[in-house]
Amino acid sequence: MADTQPKEKQAKPKKETTPVKKEGGLEKKGKLPAVPESVLKSRRRRDIAKALRLKSALKKKADYYKKRKEIFKRAESYVKEYHSKERDEIRLARQARNRGNYYIPGEARLAVRGRNIINQVAPKVRKVLQLFRLRQINNGVFVKLNKATINMLRICEPYVTWGYPNLKSVRELIYKRGFAKIRGQRIPITSNEQIEKKLLYTKCNIICTEDLIHEIFTVGDKFKYASNFLWPFKLNTPTGGWRKKTNHYVEGGDFGNREDKINELLRRMV
Repeated sequence: MADTQPKEKQAKPKKETTPVKKEGGLEKKGKLPAVPESVLKSRRRRDIAKALRLKSALKKKADYYKKRKEIFKRAESYVKEYHSKERDEIRLARQARNRGNYYIPGEARLAVRGRNIINQVAPKVRKVLQLFRLRQINNGVFVKLNKATINMLRICEPYVTWGYPNLKSVRELIYKRGFAKIRGQRIPITSNEQIEKKLLYTKCNIICTEDLIHEIFTVGDKFKYASNFLWPFKLNTPTGGWRKKTNHYVEGGDFGNREDKINELLRRMV
């Protein structure tokens, strides 16, 4: 029997057609719209800026690690220098003692001063204290000892106490009480970048805190810049109080030269 039912028509695949756009009455097939030149330029500028930022970041990171290595090398050399100097002092004293002589160490070149009294100060003494940057009670500064500064100390001696600090005292003062003078402001020292930026124009070759401590302790060629970089130390009243401010230290008082005994006082004031 013949199949009388109509056969289903098979669906023919549709042909893909590209969109047709009219521009000025003309038809263009298969082309995307053109990108404005200003957009292309802005893209190129962004790509160039991004590449420069990435290059700068990589260079900054490499310089940071290089500088860190340099800082550690300098710190190691300073430790060796301090240790060798201390061993030399012990060796020379031992040799003198074995030969029946006395060993007199070299004169101190560094002194730290603290102000005790503020009332009833004569104009000349007040001027000397201003030159020493001692404007408040319990202020302290580092000074290079020479003929001029010793004569100035004699003028204001009844109003200050001073002595010869050791390495530990210098390090504790700078790390615990050290503030930088930046643009006339008292700024805490929180990074080595502050020291490097401030002392860069003086060609001091001081890039970190250990360099600053070494320059202060050894009284180097750039001691003036390193000392002026530090704001005068604001110390506490010593634990246990003062003994008698109106008497010299050798008379049981407080003012005057304490020599190396200043270190014990600084321990109670830091």
